[in-house]
Amino acid sequence: MNAGALAALGAVFALTTCVWVASVRARDASLVDRFWGPGFALAAWTWVAAHGAWHPRALLVASLVTVWGVRLGWHIARRNAGHGEDPRYAAMRAKSPASFWWTSFFTVFTLQAVLLWIVALPLWAVLHDDAPRAFAPLDAAALSLFLLGFAFEVIGDAQLAAFKRDGANRGRVMDRGLWAWTRHPNYFGDATLWWGFGLFALSTPGAWWTLAGPLLMTVLLVRVSGAALLERSMSTRPGWAEYAARTSGFFPLPPRR
Repeated sequence: MNAGALAALGAVFALTTCVWVASVRARDASLVDRFWGPGFALAAWTWVAAHGAWHPRALLVASLVTVWGVRLGWHIARRNAGHGEDPRYAAMRAKSPASFWWTSFFTVFTLQAVLLWIVALPLWAVLHDDAPRAFAPLDAAALSLFLLGFAFEVIGDAQLAAFKRDGANRGRVMDRGLWAWTRHPNYFGDATLWWGFGLFALSTPGAWWTLAGPLLMTVLLVRVSGAALLERSMSTRPGWAEYAARTSGFFPLPPRR
């Protein structure tokens, strides 16, 4: 591990530690979710500074991850405002109420910092000294994949927010717009744009192993903290079974009859 990688890891740990202190004071471990996206921006710009990668290709990639990360952090903060601690963390707290304040540093905050750093591996490849400084042939496809994923995430979030604002939809299942084509357009978009960063990384010789980052992000979104977790909570909602039967679980597809 080189100095730049250590600097980025240290910056991410410093951020999560500060957020952990704030969470102890607020008794709200879900504060960590608001800094998931911004943490990637911090890692990216730390790598840029550490490697002196102040060239257009590196600046483009660092700017893209910053736009995505800050938008995601703002979206989660706005969505969660006034709702208290996320039920996932509240359940963890209830299991060990006396010790959760310090065990959460390892089971929530340190874990998230490590996962963030692994997912960000493609950024390391792009912003490293060995990365091409001129735009590469794969970059157009990589940028297109990022923009596709970002559009799915932003539009999906906006459509769901508008649906929830309408009181007539209380208790109903969102099945309109992009949500008619996939049950999780925001998670699909998140995974897709990270595969875009993976394509950016592939222009660096020998960087194929950094695809472990988007692969991990996809697994988290599909099997762990994303779609699978949400669907367990939605499975008892009226109309969910019919919606799930006609709508693709992840990849967008025309609705089934």
